[in-house]
Amino acid sequence: MASNKKSGGNTKIDKGVNGRRSSKHKEGPVVMDTKAVFVALYSVCDENVTFFSGGAKGPQGDAARRLVDTMKLIQEHARSLEPVISGFAAVYHHFDFDPHIPANGYRSLVKVVRCCLLHIIHKGRYITANRRSIFFRAAHNAGEMEAYCNALCQLRALLYLAQRMLHDNSHGNLFFQDESGLSESFVREYSSMHKGCFYGRCLGFQFTPAIRPSLQTIAIGLVAFGENYRRHQSGIVEAGSIAPYGVAASSFFTSGKYAIDPELRGAEFERITQNLDVHFWKTFWNITETEVLSSLASMTSTTVKVNRALSVPPVPFDLPLAANHRASVTIAPPSSHIGTAPVQMRLISCDLREGQDSETMQSLTRSEVGSISLSLGLKTKRLPSSPCLVIHFHGGGFVAQTSKSHEPYLKSWSQELGVPILSVDYSLAPEAPFPRALEECFYAYCWALRNHHLLGWTGEKVCLVGDSAGGNLCVTTSMRAAAFGVRMPDGIVAAYPATLLTAYASPSRLLTLMDPLLPLSVLSRCLSAYAGNEPQTEKQVERVSTLSMVRRDTALLLRDFRQGASNWIHSLLDSNKASASPSTAAEVLPEATGVRKSVSEASISSPHADPPVPSEPEEFPTRKLSVKSQTCQDLGSHTSNCHSEPLLSERTPEDVKFSISMDAEPSVSSDLSSVAIPPPAGVQESEHPREFPLGFEPLRSDKLSEMRVHSSPVVKDPFCSPLLAPDSMLKGLPPIHIVACALDPMLDDSVMFAKRLRSVDQPVTLCVVDDLPHGFLSLSQLSRETREAASVCVERIRAVFTQKETPPEPRKHRKLERTDRGVLPSLEEAGPLFVGPIEGGELGGGKGAKIADGEGLVAVAAQSNPDAGGIGA
Repeated sequence: MASNKKSGGNTKIDKGVNGRRSSKHKEGPVVMDTKAVFVALYSVCDENVTFFSGGAKGPQGDAARRLVDTMKLIQEHARSLEPVISGFAAVYHHFDFDPHIPANGYRSLVKVVRCCLLHIIHKGRYITANRRSIFFRAAHNAGEMEAYCNALCQLRALLYLAQRMLHDNSHGNLFFQDESGLSESFVREYSSMHKGCFYGRCLGFQFTPAIRPSLQTIAIGLVAFGENYRRHQSGIVEAGSIAPYGVAASSFFTSGKYAIDPELRGAEFERITQNLDVHFWKTFWNITETEVLSSLASMTSTTVKVNRALSVPPVPFDLPLAANHRASVTIAPPSSHIGTAPVQMRLISCDLREGQDSETMQSLTRSEVGSISLSLGLKTKRLPSSPCLVIHFHGGGFVAQTSKSHEPYLKSWSQELGVPILSVDYSLAPEAPFPRALEECFYAYCWALRNHHLLGWTGEKVCLVGDSAGGNLCVTTSMRAAAFGVRMPDGIVAAYPATLLTAYASPSRLLTLMDPLLPLSVLSRCLSAYAGNEPQTEKQVERVSTLSMVRRDTALLLRDFRQGASNWIHSLLDSNKASASPSTAAEVLPEATGVRKSVSEASISSPHADPPVPSEPEEFPTRKLSVKSQTCQDLGSHTSNCHSEPLLSERTPEDVKFSISMDAEPSVSSDLSSVAIPPPAGVQESEHPREFPLGFEPLRSDKLSEMRVHSSPVVKDPFCSPLLAPDSMLKGLPPIHIVACALDPMLDDSVMFAKRLRSVDQPVTLCVVDDLPHGFLSLSQLSRETREAASVCVERIRAVFTQKETPPEPRKHRKLERTDRGVLPSLEEAGPLFVGPIEGGELGGGKGAKIADGEGLVAVAAQSNPDAGGIGA
């Protein structure tokens, strides 16, 4: 038990790392006997096939024939899957972070397949028990079995692709390090494979039962919103001008048909995720910020004394260097893409503290419609400044949401930790792509360090916290702080972070085929928008009418005139610049690139050097840049003569040491080769080589999705994809605590990034939360499991604030109690599907395993490094 340490009277922080209440530890996770599961599957299918094939009491008709055909097809898929599952179970431990944290994309794929098998067994036994009843609905149950059969077929295809990854990847690495080849093949297969079966009757089958109703509600709302979103698009409409209120209101009345018809819901969900652009997702994800929903969330969330929306003016300021407080560096305001503009933030504090109600803070406060920024009584007691501050960067795929969407759990965290929280509302893509968000987050971090007295903070300890895209920004902001030489945060807590924004394939990213919150088509559009590859204006779907055609043709004609004139003027200016003397060009260059100096120091020049420290404050121009800023283009082209290092995007993977594995032992290589499969022979020379063995073909969609892989040098920049950063940039980072999800398509990002940090002796902990989807923090109020997972993040933040020189002994995270007992009692009657506790081998297998057993791990955590200064609570 870590000893308590006083922190200026802040007793809530003093609980210590291991200060949570004690709970009984079970003997350990259970292991599912794979052979027993397949035996049970064959048995229940044979029994139902015999009954519905025209036996003495077997009903006849189309539904019976459908059941027979489906059961036989399930058996065929199972016979092909059985050796593959057994093979993966023997080798996937080689890709774990360490023996105490059994998690990687291969494990997740196998777990999802086992979960599907157990659902089929459960449904088959239900049919066996009720098929003679007069209330038995044969057609309904046939539809259920067909849906899971289709899902099993598609999962079989994903396992084949995973076997290809085992063959093509080096030992221990989870990513295929090329956007062509296997990565391109996966994108091509995704665009044509049928996905509707995962969004209909099987929606969320791999997650905990407590979260499935919420996922179904989200899916129904999504398809209804998408239908009405298209109806509201007519003529030439400005991006973002479609009011979400009207679309959401009309969606409420059309959602009924999707609730009662899962097949229709699945087909519409697939169409929307494949074809609507990033502006639709921005609009849909921001529904939670509408006045009605945000008011409801505020009513049910924790009450805080301070909830202020701030607008910080873009003014340059000096900040002392960490190594030499007498020297300072000038922090420039963000300026890329959209010019200088105020940086938006939100200050949340459970208690009113000194400075939070000062006149300066009053002048920075921006008004919000329908909200109260500061809740004060006549005699509100002002507490002393807190020794700790949380700086939060929200998620949303770099394209959506603000701090308001994340208010509920941030308020709860402020109360639990007893510290103020500053959440940054950074500018969003595609209007403000990379590096705008990073610039604003770094500026906000430095502003907080300089103005700690306004935030109710003493300036002692600060922790960066972010989820998904925000986790990426936490890491890259710290990397930039190291490059500038300013004070580093005391720690980082990153929940399911995106650390690699390239289109590299990995086993966990294969889960994007079925994930209801993070499909590959949506993920790729968000990442393309952040890289600057998505259009900034919304692609419209027009109604066919004369007025609409006139509007469209007129708008296109005006656009062509504008583009032609703009191109002519730019070409004229470029020719004048080219004819200018070298001395004139040298004088113009610093002024033109001054607003991007902070980016070029950190991302274009050598990552081994800190930016130069100016002896006097520099003058940063405040002129508004054109919308098409050259910042991202500068990342891909060498325009400055003052940098002699090659671009990071031009470095080979060996230069950044992305591959961290050593040569595999002969026994390990033999194990992997027994499971891995090479590409099918004889078809490599074709334009689209066959990815699956002869005799098997996955289900295909009627319409192909619009999938394009943009190979941009921006996404390979270490400040965009920190997993690609060289060791020299990672060595200066503070302790990092990663909280990942076992069924998250971004799981491999967390596992590989933790491995990278450990390889350079950086303190890092990895906690893997089971059975929950990506983005569980936004769902933390919906179930007990999500609340328990959110509490893991709170413990990690507390660990940053209470870290000692000697870290506590690592121990496994306590088991979280499940709420899904008794869902599948029939599985327990069928014999021993489960065996005793494991010894560092296989994680308790599959959702169905935990349903049947009634117990299971929700989180497994361990200390990644005995010397890591962090915690492994």
